[in-house]
Amino acid sequence: MSAGTQPASRPTVTEREARQVAEAAREQHWRKPSFAKELFLGRFRLDLIHPHPLPADEDARRGEEFLARLRDFCETRIDPAVIERDARIPDDVINGLKELGALGMKIDTTYGGLGLTQVYYNKALALVGSVSPAIGALLSAHQSIGVPQPVKQFGTREQKDTFLPRCARSDISAFLLTEPDVGSDPARLATTAVPEGDEYVLDGVKLWTTNGVVADLLVVMARVPKSAGHRGGITAFVVEAASEGVTVENRNAFMGLRGLENGVTRFHRVRVPAAHRIGKEGEGLKIALTTLNTGRLSLPAMCVGAGKWCLKIAREWSAAREQWGRPVALHEAVGSKISFIAATTFALEAVLDLSSQMADEDRNDIRIEAALAKLYGSEMAWLMADELVQIRGGRGFETAASLAARGERAVPAEQMLRDLRINRIFEGSTEIMHLLIAREAVDAHLSVAGDLIDPEKSLQDKARAGAQAGVFYAKWLPKLVAGPGQLPTSYSEFKHEVDLSGHLRYVERTARKLARSTFYAMSRWQGRMETKQGFLSRVVDIGAELFAMSAACVRAELLRSRGDHGREAYQLADAFCRQARIRVDTLFDRLWTNTDDLDRTVVKGVLSGTYEWLEEGVIDPSGEGPWIADATPGPARKENVHRPIR
Repeated sequence: MSAGTQPASRPTVTEREARQVAEAAREQHWRKPSFAKELFLGRFRLDLIHPHPLPADEDARRGEEFLARLRDFCETRIDPAVIERDARIPDDVINGLKELGALGMKIDTTYGGLGLTQVYYNKALALVGSVSPAIGALLSAHQSIGVPQPVKQFGTREQKDTFLPRCARSDISAFLLTEPDVGSDPARLATTAVPEGDEYVLDGVKLWTTNGVVADLLVVMARVPKSAGHRGGITAFVVEAASEGVTVENRNAFMGLRGLENGVTRFHRVRVPAAHRIGKEGEGLKIALTTLNTGRLSLPAMCVGAGKWCLKIAREWSAAREQWGRPVALHEAVGSKISFIAATTFALEAVLDLSSQMADEDRNDIRIEAALAKLYGSEMAWLMADELVQIRGGRGFETAASLAARGERAVPAEQMLRDLRINRIFEGSTEIMHLLIAREAVDAHLSVAGDLIDPEKSLQDKARAGAQAGVFYAKWLPKLVAGPGQLPTSYSEFKHEVDLSGHLRYVERTARKLARSTFYAMSRWQGRMETKQGFLSRVVDIGAELFAMSAACVRAELLRSRGDHGREAYQLADAFCRQARIRVDTLFDRLWTNTDDLDRTVVKGVLSGTYEWLEEGVIDPSGEGPWIADATPGPARKENVHRPIR
């Protein structure tokens, strides 16, 4: 196929084929232990997270020094009100971040970066994100999923020498996977990279390219057609944003993150050297998913920062605002919200720091932990911001600019709510995260018994799988009957003025209960298990709560042992665990008592028009146009709004 030939149309794939593409991209083996994986199997491996791992002294010193410089920069050089008003991060702010080295926080010092650990990188994102979530998103998209991370993990020596120094100091990068009609189903990816000599020719359109409007370097996922000498498949490339044929056709605007430089990027016969391909052909999705294993921790980092800010505002406002003769914080209806914000912020920071330190030590496989941190952090931060708006009342709904105009403190609570909303969608929506985590959580079962429920397997394969499963379950199931959680003396090292040992016993018992429930569901539904997304989502949510409870207790004990607000940490951990236990018990009830079947019936009725009469009596203010924009490959149709920052 020559470069002048139009690329093939969007691939048509079946549901099974789409799943096979996703399955091929995930990490197939578990070479290191995983606390969360064991938790879903009913094994509470406290030894994998306790005592709480700590950064090396030198890493901590360098990290704290940078945080001090970053804090000074945020306080003196960033005006978040200007970013919100103008819907743009000023160029001088971005250039200042470059001079500070913020673009290279995760890049090794060998290449001109700061070489910060994951722990301190996340602390930096929490700090800068609390001032301006748009800046936090810019730095995160550049380093967590942009060029530096995949090149660092999968790039050649030449690619590292070429791109990492640029990314550390001067060049902003972006990650381009999503297309107008392709989100979490990459099997239908339409952007193509056609081999031609020692180059590839890219054609296609990418949507929601965070940093794409200002980026200098792009990581692009494109489909290489299979041909002689080319295995083909979805492949990752580093592309110069200034290349001929690259056009940013639109800068998108959103309900929040108004300073986000997110756009639509078109590739028309863009020539990319084969030397800029990351990894082998067909490895693009695996590279993307592996990058996200730790890259996802950037979102909960900013969620932790948001929680800390919500707590500060809730404390100050609820002490100053009086109703019926006393501060509103002392009224139970408001006080319960403040307690939720405080306890949840403590737990989120515990989950983040624990997962980050495990990522730094590289002793454990944290793919599930990082995914749980992203899922849990994004959902709980949104709830905390919503509660803050409620605590603030009408002032929570009022913009900071309006508050300032009439002489009150400019508290951007409504902006925080808008800015946080995207985190439930970014880097894997909550619904996709549920399915991704559920797949990893049942991996051990599918490894031994998957062939039993696979309709395409032969009777011989099923017989072999049955024997293998019999051996596994004969050993595994009896261990789910009893455990340390039933012994009153277990985890006694967590019993002090405030007793957390009971919460850890609850986690151990509940992990076994969760594993039994999962096994029963697999036995009941077998091959239909993957369609029971409501059930799987609740299983994952229970696991997330248990992980957060474990992290909170371990962090509280760490702080107590160091004499660092230990008593208060135990109180917060106790409050969080008690709140979490109520949520867990509710989720268990909903495993088997729910409206999932009825919901499916109603959905079919909605789609068929059965309830269309219910929509009468309103006027749709939506504009005209297709639901999904045309992404046919070809020359650019609009002015290039690419705006590199120099």
